Amino acid sequence: MAASVLIAPDKFKGSLSADEVALALQRGLLEGAPHLRVDRLALADGGEGSVAAACSAGFTAREVTVTGPTGDPVTAAVAVRGRTVLVEAAAICGLGVLPGGRTAPLTATSRGVGEAIGHVLADPAGTPDTIVLALGGVATTDGGAGLLQALGAALHRADGSLAGPGGGGLAGLRTAGLGSARDAFAGVDLVLATDVDNPLLGPRGAAAVYGPQKGAGERDVRRLDAALGHFVRRLEADGATGAAALAEAPGAGAAGGLGFAGMLLGGRVRPGADYFLTLLGADRLLDGSDLVVTGEGSLDEQSLSGKLPVALARRAGERGVPVHAVAGRCTLPAARTAAHFRSVQALTDLTDRDCARDSALSARLLAQCGRALAERWIMSGDDGDDEQEDAAGG
Repeated sequence: MAASVLIAPDKFKGSLSADEVALALQRGLLEGAPHLRVDRLALADGGEGSVAAACSAGFTAREVTVTGPTGDPVTAAVAVRGRTVLVEAAAICGLGVLPGGRTAPLTATSRGVGEAIGHVLADPAGTPDTIVLALGGVATTDGGAGLLQALGAALHRADGSLAGPGGGGLAGLRTAGLGSARDAFAGVDLVLATDVDNPLLGPRGAAAVYGPQKGAGERDVRRLDAALGHFVRRLEADGATGAAALAEAPGAGAAGGLGFAGMLLGGRVRPGADYFLTLLGADRLLDGSDLVVTGEGSLDEQSLSGKLPVALARRAGERGVPVHAVAGRCTLPAARTAAHFRSVQALTDLTDRDCARDSALSARLLAQCGRALAERWIMSGDDGDDEQEDAAGG
């Protein structure tokens, strides 16, 4: 009987989508071992590409036009399957949708995420049972204030005007009532998918840790953290009992504080990688696989904290299925990866060119990695009991 291989990578950021990575690896594997049975599963963990991965796994895309991070309209897709809807924050207020790539650390708003959720809740076909909010890759640090305003929260300055846009505008907040925002989620399970465990405020908070990635200088970071702290205090004063405790909860600082806003609305934080593996049907495919190929753009120290390839390897390991990894680059020695992967190949070891900015080159190199896997581990019948091969060295 032909061996069954599951190819289940994350995206290679800036280069290839998860499905494009899987297709390139499949091409190489089948060139080296034409008899293989191959399943592909594009993965995501809550950041950019989550809707695309869900649609590859059977969800249907539905377009919405909402407010982008700097106020201009953006058209994005939500993913729908039955009574479950996935909303990807990065597609609406992410760094990748900033006009001209220009950051706006003090004024970028999450309002469009709330508008997208509002469209979902108002669907004539019926209110969904579950809304999954994929948190990651955003350009905002507004504590989710924009999202809350779009859903009916009353966030106003002393003169009665709306507070914001963005985290910087929260410093002038006078009233912060949640209004009808909480009521909108009656009977809906709101899942906040993230692998970030930062609180909202302080040295590990949304502004301090992630603000610089969104263009915030040192002064901006201090201003944003102070404004978010004021936001929390106003919420408490205006009846949102428990807001201060939620601001300290793991995950509150995810996606510039969208995690905090989601918690205010009754959402529950779930580890992004493991949640998406279940949502996308990885277990069923693993049960029928003899070998797994996974990967991501950068296999590094953060990967070992439970990012997708390692989370997948753990599930495969429970079934005794060997896992091989391919990465754009790998900064880990073989001693650190051997517990999870039978082999690791890195594209940076195959070229001196910058493949992260060259999708065609990345696809060719991934196909080359697929052929190498077929020849070394499948056609040769190697059971992998010898020392791990690590093309990344070390």
